[in-house]
Amino acid sequence: MLCAIGISLVLTATTGGVAAARTAPQINVANGRTQPVFSYADAIREHVNVETPVDSDGDGRNDLAAVDIVRPKETDQGLKVPVIMDESPYYDNVGRGNESERKRYDAAGLPVKFPLFYDNYFVPRGYAVLLVDMVGTNKSEGCPDVGASADIAAGKAVIDWLNGRAKAYNPDGSPATASWTTGKVGMVGKSYDGTLPNAVAATGVQGLETIVPISAITSWYRYTRMNGVLYTDDYMPFLADRIDTDPPAKCAAMLQRLHEGQDDATGDYNAFWDERNYISGSLADVSKIRASVFAVHGLGELNVKADHFSTYWQALARRGVPRKLWLSQYGHVDPFDYRREDWIDTLHAWFDRWLHKIDTGVTKEPRVDLQVAPGQWVKQAEWPSRSLNVPLWLRPGQDGQGSLGLLPAGKGKTLSFVDDPTQTEDRMVSDPTAASPNRLAFLTPPLKRAVRFSGTPKVDIRARLDRPDANLTALVVDYGEDDRVDHYAAAGGIRTFTEESCHGESTADDDACYRLTETVTARRPVEIVARGWLDAHNRRSLTTPETLTPGKAYQFTWDTLPADYVVKPGHRLAVILAGSDAGETFPDQPAPATVTVELASSRIWLPLTAVSAVQEADPPTTMDFAPAPEQDKWRGPVDVVLPKPSRDFF
Repeated sequence: MLCAIGISLVLTATTGGVAAARTAPQINVANGRTQPVFSYADAIREHVNVETPVDSDGDGRNDLAAVDIVRPKETDQGLKVPVIMDESPYYDNVGRGNESERKRYDAAGLPVKFPLFYDNYFVPRGYAVLLVDMVGTNKSEGCPDVGASADIAAGKAVIDWLNGRAKAYNPDGSPATASWTTGKVGMVGKSYDGTLPNAVAATGVQGLETIVPISAITSWYRYTRMNGVLYTDDYMPFLADRIDTDPPAKCAAMLQRLHEGQDDATGDYNAFWDERNYISGSLADVSKIRASVFAVHGLGELNVKADHFSTYWQALARRGVPRKLWLSQYGHVDPFDYRREDWIDTLHAWFDRWLHKIDTGVTKEPRVDLQVAPGQWVKQAEWPSRSLNVPLWLRPGQDGQGSLGLLPAGKGKTLSFVDDPTQTEDRMVSDPTAASPNRLAFLTPPLKRAVRFSGTPKVDIRARLDRPDANLTALVVDYGEDDRVDHYAAAGGIRTFTEESCHGESTADDDACYRLTETVTARRPVEIVARGWLDAHNRRSLTTPETLTPGKAYQFTWDTLPADYVVKPGHRLAVILAGSDAGETFPDQPAPATVTVELASSRIWLPLTAVSAVQEADPPTTMDFAPAPEQDKWRGPVDVVLPKPSRDFF
């Protein structure tokens, strides 16, 4: 049947003047979605090399980017289709997805295995799927420069080629053209694969209609450090070497440039990092974006931390960019592995809307899907929810510790701690009512009513250091037993089974089936809701450090990571202040400092909002506390051991 393969009859005049019928393939749409009418098994699979404008390995010629393509065979019969592109540095090393799939080729060098489900699902629905090797990885030439011009080059050049603005070559060296495409492109990917769409979109390249960045970086400075405090050391050359499987000598010069440019000695922001800033950088800037954005992130992320999405989301909003957001409680996890059916349906609607220009209704839905508890999702109009910044003041408490209150402490009240470069967050949050020389714990009484904050808490303290510099750590902590998504777990909050579900069509070399997963929860008496770090040198500027005078009081103000979290009745909220955070940051102070906090001028601002994430309501202006029990009746968890999440950037 003609309708079964999505074709229509077109009358044409023959040279003899006799009307003849021929078939013209076309996209089939039903119920507001493209339908799977094209054969995946018969699809055209090819490999081309696109010329980029960079020579990252210094061999005297522009790098070629390797592109593997799968498209409906009807594109050789006049059908023009849009493109879904996943550019990655991981196709020949760690692989893609929860099952670490790699590309695979036949004896002729043609691709037969495309990782992930995009090709199996979308090619039958009238899309081409392109998997692009980032410059310096797999079959692409050059050297990865971790976020700068070489990283950006391949994706942008491929979009230019699809729109007739760049050159490409077949494996035999002959020119390759993309006459089969509409030129409309959507980029998608998780982690590094999601970071590249952020970068390419912020160049303003024409033809890129939408991007779907999942757990993606928006600033490489923000990925490796916060306010001058390093998360790790010498990371940029490490990552470049990790993803490049060529002999080390080939890119030794690039590795040296990365080592020098990152400036681990100071942790300051410089031109090196500005090239790798996709919100307001020298190579890429949100103001140039032409594409819509469907962002996905986990608030439990300790790899690509949640300030990547929050700062980006706010910048997109200021520019009026069409946008959508899924915000979960998981760690570094693809939504395909925690909300599979809903994810595929939403992604399908999103690509159909922006690449096929079909009114799928997806842009008429509430903009944000927010996970509020394990297995519980709600829709809301925006993120963060409408909130009011309410101060909780740091006050004196008992046994040398502190309390949190609605009024500031009296003048002259102080509390001190001594930096311990070996101190972990386990020790910081353990036994919060006991005095500790290396941290201060400020606790509320039990909450009378639940409190939700949505947005980014801000620490604002006045303190004196006895040395010219120190690292400062602030934790916002919920003390109360509860079941939560175990984002600390190695898989970010999921468990993988052997059973599979299938989405799309399969071949003997490339099936559409992937292992099922379930959410892993953990019951713990404590949850670190938000974290934030500051190098005292950078209290006023990330680019111009300031040497502090020992004994002089300064105001230190910095954002924590964002959060959307409900503290339940009976729980206690706490702010922990400390110096180094040995588990999450790289201690770099030559000698531990003593930090004395002047309580009368010290507080934390919490973005309070209505507890219900379903209905918009006026945000509360204060908190209600229940009468505190006798001090010896509540001590808090002792000897807390938090799992150590993986920080591998995959």
